[in-house]
Amino acid sequence: MPAGLIETYPFAADRYDEMLAAAGQPRAHWRAFAERLGGFPEEALLQRADFVRNAIESDGVTYNVYTDPKGTKRPWELDMLPLIVGADEWAALSDAVAQRARLLNAILADLYGPRALLAEGLLPPALVFGQHGYKWPCQGVQPPAGIWLHSYGLDLARAPDGKWWAIADRTQGPSGAGYALQNRIIVSRTFPDAFRELHVQPLAAYFRAMQDSLARLAPSDDEAPLSVLLTPGPYNETYFEHAFLARYLGFPLVEGQDLTVRDDTVYLKTLRGLRRVHAILRRLDDDFCDPLELRADSALGIPGLLGAIRAGRVLMANQIGSGVLESAALLGFLPAICERLLGEALKMPSVATWWCGEEPALEYVLEHLDELVIKPAFSSMHMEAVFGHELKGEARRRMIERIVAQPHAYVGQEWVRLSQAPVWNRRLMPRSVGMRVFAAATPDGYTVMPGALGRVAPRAGMEVISMQRGGLSKDTWIRADAPVVRTSLLKRRLGVIDLVCGGADIPSRVGENLFWMGRYAERCEAGARLLRAALVRVSSSEPDSELKLSGLFSAARRAGVLPTPDEDSQPTTAEEALLGALTDLDHPGSVAANLRALAFSAGHVKERLSSDNWHALNRLEQLLSHPIASVDQALPAIDQVMLSCISMAGFAMDDMTRDEGWRFLILGRRIERLAGLATLLSEPLEHGVQERERMYEWLLEAANSIVTYRARYRRVPELLPLVHLLVFDNTNPHSIGFQVDALQRYLSRTARELGHPYPSLLIDPLARRLADFDLTRFEADDCELAVGTLRTLLGEAEEAANDLSEEVHRRFFIHTVRPMHLRRVA
Repeated sequence: MPAGLIETYPFAADRYDEMLAAAGQPRAHWRAFAERLGGFPEEALLQRADFVRNAIESDGVTYNVYTDPKGTKRPWELDMLPLIVGADEWAALSDAVAQRARLLNAILADLYGPRALLAEGLLPPALVFGQHGYKWPCQGVQPPAGIWLHSYGLDLARAPDGKWWAIADRTQGPSGAGYALQNRIIVSRTFPDAFRELHVQPLAAYFRAMQDSLARLAPSDDEAPLSVLLTPGPYNETYFEHAFLARYLGFPLVEGQDLTVRDDTVYLKTLRGLRRVHAILRRLDDDFCDPLELRADSALGIPGLLGAIRAGRVLMANQIGSGVLESAALLGFLPAICERLLGEALKMPSVATWWCGEEPALEYVLEHLDELVIKPAFSSMHMEAVFGHELKGEARRRMIERIVAQPHAYVGQEWVRLSQAPVWNRRLMPRSVGMRVFAAATPDGYTVMPGALGRVAPRAGMEVISMQRGGLSKDTWIRADAPVVRTSLLKRRLGVIDLVCGGADIPSRVGENLFWMGRYAERCEAGARLLRAALVRVSSSEPDSELKLSGLFSAARRAGVLPTPDEDSQPTTAEEALLGALTDLDHPGSVAANLRALAFSAGHVKERLSSDNWHALNRLEQLLSHPIASVDQALPAIDQVMLSCISMAGFAMDDMTRDEGWRFLILGRRIERLAGLATLLSEPLEHGVQERERMYEWLLEAANSIVTYRARYRRVPELLPLVHLLVFDNTNPHSIGFQVDALQRYLSRTARELGHPYPSLLIDPLARRLADFDLTRFEADDCELAVGTLRTLLGEAEEAANDLSEEVHRRFFIHTVRPMHLRRVA
């Protein structure tokens, strides 16, 4: 370690330092960790920093910053050094946070009930009714056990005197608890000895309390309660957390389209049919929850959800309408309200706040603008905080005009010089830091998570802590006075009900996305093989390469990989056309477009994929992200696409549990391969003998059977063995017969287990036609008649694949009752 690691850390006397009490003197609860940190050589610290970065990547931890070009793939930022809080200090903080959660829950009950706070003048009516956060349709709702606020987040900052102040309340669906847990998993492995010896309190008991509370409080009617986690979807900035928490808590991860309301009861659309939902842990904003009564243009919510809540048929955590308390303007009114509702003083003070909707507060804000931070009064305004001392000249004048024009929309808050904590960037660097702490409702009161999401400013000297502006995070270690007992969220003992219900809650949307994930993966691989065969021949100097390319290009157009020539388009070279078929995102049949579609489907089922599988997907999507301008660049890229596709197929066969979801993934692959093979094989059969024979070699390459053919026959391709290998050989995984056999098995088992009729008319006649086909007809004089019969059979196979795809959707994904017309294979 470089000499003086602690000594060279910049100590600021004008603000509180979380690690140091004075220059070079660690605080008591930091001392053991600081000494251990000082004993590491620089190389060991660099290795640990690399471990954190690699863990973030391997676990696929992401946070979407909307302006970041990485989009939903932006890695989560985690500093390897923890934020450490002593046991005594935490005991007081925890008690204050629990009280604040009780207070806010009581305020919600009053605002949507008797509204005594408004009648008594403890809250201005304009502050409540004048914002979008108050939801009138929720008036009169009686939630189970009177709990409106099941999950609560509180942003804290420490002032220079060492006192903690409440900066913001998070009451809709507070994010961050999942990231705090993920941070704990990584940092505890980064410093395992220190984590154990410092007696860091575990987090699992908090999540178990949340899990058990929803189950106990949900209106179950003596049924085994089903809790789900409702997410806006994979484009939300915290979607990783939604998927991670759902997996950790054992809840199905659902989107609005996965749920339906019938007779004031919420149901999950599963592959087995409709199953009642008893509790919803939501990460969807109030406005979007029910398009019937809230925001009519919402495509994310569940029509009729509020009716089910009013009827007491489902528990909503948090209750719709809880976002009204996220107004910064409320902070100044909480002390008096706490005395009124709880009969006790507020233990966690809020940062001094003046709501400009009151004349004296407006005058104070305008007079002391340089000392304050100007913030929006309501979260729906989406305005960044503005430091008054930074406003000069015209900018200051415009801000004053805006405040005077709409005073109710602004608050002024005391500018608190945030505390600083060390982050590691090849040396210890100070950064402004805060915490988001969490509380969960239980039947016995609120329990506070013994940890927090440490939130760090992205740059030195920056006072605003925002993950959306590139902030870092920290694991927060709460020390205990004695060794702690490590617990697990897993149940100590499973009952019969757990065994019966373990695989029954796969949403239809998950099954559908796995189905299309299988189809797109197969489509990517098949398109890449076809393009490789064509590009190899484009770059070849063989005299008959152009003749071979003619049929190959026709097959590629038939398969949709190459677009159909447009009469008005300018002619391009064969190389340009093939490169476009590889990289052109505007052409829906290109490999790049199918890779994008594959990533989209996979993104909706991320929680069901192993980390290795997800890494293969990430690599696959990036393979064609760089410009490809020549055959020499295209061929290695195609090889990598096929290698990644093969890896994904291997993960599916070796990593995934053989449940209903897995079978739909395989069904998608088999249906796509059946349709693709039938389309590909039809092309040569439409040509004369000599032209057809020139196509056999590339046909075997595109069907991934050239090695098998050469190993078996050791001669140039001929029609009869080729037809047998690619159509009738049930041992060849790239034959028509193999796909039909597999589809019969999987469809039969899926229909039996999920209680749907087996679609025998769509697949069994095709299997019989294949079994009854007489290959000796290819040896007779009427060989061309046999070719014509086979061409008809391949058309029926392609039609059967398309009909099966429609039938799978109807039966399992959209829950319609109208049967489709079944076309029987003659």
